[in-house]
Amino acid sequence: MNILLISENEKTFISLEKATSLKGYSIVQTTRKEDFPVLIREKNIRIILAEVDGPETEDFALLKAVKDFDPLLEVILIGPEAPGTKMIEAISLGAVDYLVRPLEEGAVLSLLKKIEDKILLRKETYQLEQELAKKYTFEGMVSRNYSMLDVFSLIERLAKHPISVLITGDTGTGKEMVARALHHLSPRRDRKFTVCDCTAVPETLFESEVFGFERGTFTGAEKSKPGILRLADKGTIFLDEISEIPFSSQTKLLRAIEERQFRPLGSNEVVHVDVRIICATNRNLREEVKKGRFREDLFHRVNVAGIHLPPLRQRKEDIPLLCSHFLERYNVKYHKNVRGISQRAKKVLAGYDWPGNVRELENLIERAVMVTREQFIDIKDLPENLLVYQSEEEGGAAYPYAMLSLEEVEKKHIQEVLRYSNYNKQRAARMLGLTRPALYRKLKKLNLPL
Repeated sequence: MNILLISENEKTFISLEKATSLKGYSIVQTTRKEDFPVLIREKNIRIILAEVDGPETEDFALLKAVKDFDPLLEVILIGPEAPGTKMIEAISLGAVDYLVRPLEEGAVLSLLKKIEDKILLRKETYQLEQELAKKYTFEGMVSRNYSMLDVFSLIERLAKHPISVLITGDTGTGKEMVARALHHLSPRRDRKFTVCDCTAVPETLFESEVFGFERGTFTGAEKSKPGILRLADKGTIFLDEISEIPFSSQTKLLRAIEERQFRPLGSNEVVHVDVRIICATNRNLREEVKKGRFREDLFHRVNVAGIHLPPLRQRKEDIPLLCSHFLERYNVKYHKNVRGISQRAKKVLAGYDWPGNVRELENLIERAVMVTREQFIDIKDLPENLLVYQSEEEGGAAYPYAMLSLEEVEKKHIQEVLRYSNYNKQRAARMLGLTRPALYRKLKKLNLPL
């Protein structure tokens, strides 16, 4: 196992190399001035020994820089005798231990063995979590929530029957994924799955889009169009947000569902279709019926069987599983190797109410994978609205950077100014009140692209 020593002292390196080489460890030395993140990546470092003058503020800054880069790095501080309170403070900030010089070979080896066992246990735990995630994955959906597990079971039972299904739930809960699962597990799986987004079809064009039309039926109809229902013949049609269907078109849709036939606009020919109808809505259709905006007979026809998806705020135990699922997906898509999410970022995610549900979480993880330069997603990679929400929940003012350190705020501000200046370094430096060389020094210090 490779170990990184951050020290200016060559004697410390020689001493540690002598003590650890026979145990299969390889010591790599660097200094604070050098770019240790590059060495960590290149040498696959998991343990860091950092020699300090004492557990003072500047030494804690080195510890914080390492833990910010990768929260799972195991850091041992080496320094002179210090008050017990300072040693405890170093450990509370993430250090494994504080070893006093001169080093005792037995103490070093014993500590390294404990850390190695901890890393091995973490790796085994991660593998178990991955296996668990696969266990709770159903047709691309991930959950261990009891309500969602009931949904998975219901999908399996309903899929083989050609009855109409109404899927309800808030926006972003995954209604289309449920519809696709019903199709994929059905005898029609080799036929077409056709999606009709009812919100995207203008009211005046709904009938022509769904039922088709004959050439010359209206101005601009230069050739016949088959319509979505005919195109979906022998397969499944998914009517997303069915509550948005114009009331004037609901009667014709009802008849088409009941009789499995319809007439295209401008045609005397009756078209027969064999199509399974699956509908979805984020509204309460019973309330829409009471208000006279949705036909009661059509409601009963499409709601032969119902599936309701709970919002993410009611299944927060799924957030870690979903995060792992989306991390794996977007690491592949963007050729990244983001290994996880920091504890403080996890706390923010767990405390948020997710009005956009699973779709919002997926979009957040995709964005974070794209923007992070580290191996772990941290709160600096999260959108400001989550940080504002966290601040308000904790009783603070609605300040978007309340969860960030001063260095992280500086880094975020420089990034925003660079974006605003279209990455013109001269202009950005002027806006920041810096000289161009000073800006380059800042960029290097904050590990930003030069």
